[in-house]
Amino acid sequence: MAQNPPGAAESTVDAAEVERFSRLAADWWDPRGPMAPLHKFNPVRLGYIRDQAAMHFQRDARRLDCLQGLRILDIGCGAGLLCEPLARIGAAVVGADPAAKNIEIAKLHAAEAGVTVDYRVTTAEALADAGERFDIVLAMEVVEHVTDVKLFVRRCAEMVKPGGLMIAATLNRTLKAFALAIVGAEYVLRWLPRGTHQWDKFVTPKELEAAMQAGGLNRIGESGVIYNLLADRWELSTDTDVNYMVLGERGN
Repeated sequence: MAQNPPGAAESTVDAAEVERFSRLAADWWDPRGPMAPLHKFNPVRLGYIRDQAAMHFQRDARRLDCLQGLRILDIGCGAGLLCEPLARIGAAVVGADPAAKNIEIAKLHAAEAGVTVDYRVTTAEALADAGERFDIVLAMEVVEHVTDVKLFVRRCAEMVKPGGLMIAATLNRTLKAFALAIVGAEYVLRWLPRGTHQWDKFVTPKELEAAMQAGGLNRIGESGVIYNLLADRWELSTDTDVNYMVLGERGN
């Protein structure tokens, strides 16, 4: 079994989840492999992060270096599918994951691509305990895989600088999400390996917002994400029944 990295007295890491994603490490960057849905999902979440960050920090989102000078943490980064493009548009990115195999693959891919990312085998708790602070903290498709959502979000929120942002993306605990994200995606369409998600670990927008507020953040934005079958792409939407993203801010 995968072991939790040392450094935090309390941990929200689910060792079974770490082990499962570790087994997929070598396939993270294969757009036709087990992570294909994440590759397809990447453009919409990257665009949301870029646009919200540019608006909040008064940048021009059209500039190729629009995130220059911003320090970003991607917690649960996997093999770096978000880290690399964020670094390419100027951000100083720390990619953290408790799975050593994921970080190994992430480092190799970044080196081959000539992209600088600070990858670390660690946890949100360990980083928060070390006093790390960021302009933006990302928890993308990770809160549904931790053992304690409230604790995890609170520790992530601790690392948001005054005036900074936290962006979390996850799955809503609705019957529609069960039908589409588990039955549809895992068993019918086979977009994801069976067992990727557990419905009882999905998080409602109200629960996520409450967890952010408990960490001292104010919710300033929310967007649903839907799959447009005709266009064959993910798009932002007002429909938060399945996939959604929440934007939180720490006051100055």
